[in-house]
Amino acid sequence: MSDLTPQTIVPFLAGIFERRGGEEYLGEPVTMAEHMLQGATLAERAGASEQIIVAALLHDIGHFTSEFGTYSPDDTHDRHHEEAGAEVLEKFFPTIVTDCVRYHVAAKRYLCATKPEYYQRLSAASVHSLMLQGGPMNADEVAEFEKNPNVKEIVQVRYLDDAGKHGDMETPGFAHFAPMVQRVVDEYCAEGAS
Repeated sequence: MSDLTPQTIVPFLAGIFERRGGEEYLGEPVTMAEHMLQGATLAERAGASEQIIVAALLHDIGHFTSEFGTYSPDDTHDRHHEEAGAEVLEKFFPTIVTDCVRYHVAAKRYLCATKPEYYQRLSAASVHSLMLQGGPMNADEVAEFEKNPNVKEIVQVRYLDDAGKHGDMETPGFAHFAPMVQRVVDEYCAEGAS
């Protein structure tokens, strides 16, 4: 992956969706690709910024790029897919996108600690992974998480993550979002070059 460029990152991501998107998503009634496409579609329908749409689309990409492999409902330890995904993306995407990827698991822990009703909405698979990920945050972790300048956007993507689990939702494919993903990459890389 070290040979990726701003011109090849989007085709690389499209290839992941194509080759591996049909894999099961954590015991949910959707595939990995369906889950991420649903989050992006919901963000687009809600009029979210392109950065949020792209973050929702790519938030779980680490399930495919992590050397630890994809999560299984039988796991007894966390595989840290959020960090794996952010590491792949951080060279090409702005911090708001990579923070939403890197901290979407932390956002679940945060919401469980700060909004008791949130926990009740989690699927069984999400509750299982929550326990592997450390459970609800403690007060110190909450205070630290809230210092992130992108906390609002991270939580927004977390809610999109939770919403993208419908077995019967129609979405466009990755190709629909690819031009948007490329724009976000191009804007970020142009800023870095100037």
